[in-house]
Amino acid sequence: MPALFDIGVNLFSSQFYADRAEVIQRAKAENVQRLLLISSDLAETEQNSNYSHAQSGLYCTAGVHPHAAADVADNWIAQLVQLSRHHKVVAIGECGLDFNRDFSPRAQQIDVFEQQLQLAKQLNKAVYLHERDAFDTQLALLKQHHIGHGVAHCFTGDQQQMRSYLDLGLHIGITGWLCDERRHQQLLDAVQYLPLDRLLIETDAPYLLPRTLLAKPKNRRNEPMYLPEIVRYIAQITGHQPEQIQQICWQNSCEVFNLPQDCSHAD
Repeated sequence: MPALFDIGVNLFSSQFYADRAEVIQRAKAENVQRLLLISSDLAETEQNSNYSHAQSGLYCTAGVHPHAAADVADNWIAQLVQLSRHHKVVAIGECGLDFNRDFSPRAQQIDVFEQQLQLAKQLNKAVYLHERDAFDTQLALLKQHHIGHGVAHCFTGDQQQMRSYLDLGLHIGITGWLCDERRHQQLLDAVQYLPLDRLLIETDAPYLLPRTLLAKPKNRRNEPMYLPEIVRYIAQITGHQPEQIQQICWQNSCEVFNLPQDCSHAD
């Protein structure tokens, strides 16, 4: 089977405190050969880049989540520029807008988001997008800044929202949300219109454990080792072969994050 690339892992979640190294080992045992570690603020960006520095197959984002927008220091963008130059940083984010929880004032969310969009363009890196209850505003900003390189992380929207992202040239990150029969209908309908060459797959571990797993862990914690279940379910609902999905998702991920497709490549 082709190798797998989990493009969304929260490795410094407290849920992984006791067995972080083992989580990576279990993932590789299931042929998940690359992990993208998600950063939500500057401190986590530094943690992720330091941790991935000497480990093959680990990469990370660099950025500020909208929840953390209210907490940035005056010189945060200069710090982020420096952190973004680390050789394992392949995307800017997790950045975007969250008008659902509003943990940060909306005006500040927008300002921090726009500065990260500008940085992504400046460094020619993918944007790693978060959005909740703010789609129209976010789409307008993406168009304003001519963003067409990146991924809508953990996409849970409808068909029209997906098409809007696709029209910009973005890729779509699909998680175990798709495997949740209680709330997946909107996403299930949208995925039918998702071209394989725009599909990326992610666990968003430790969150969103696929409900379709036959043997669920007692702690209900998601891990990158369960990424094959998302592939299996996408294959089930689209009629494609799992091998085909894995192969093209690997190619897509390497293209988006500007990485060699040869997973034995020294990094």
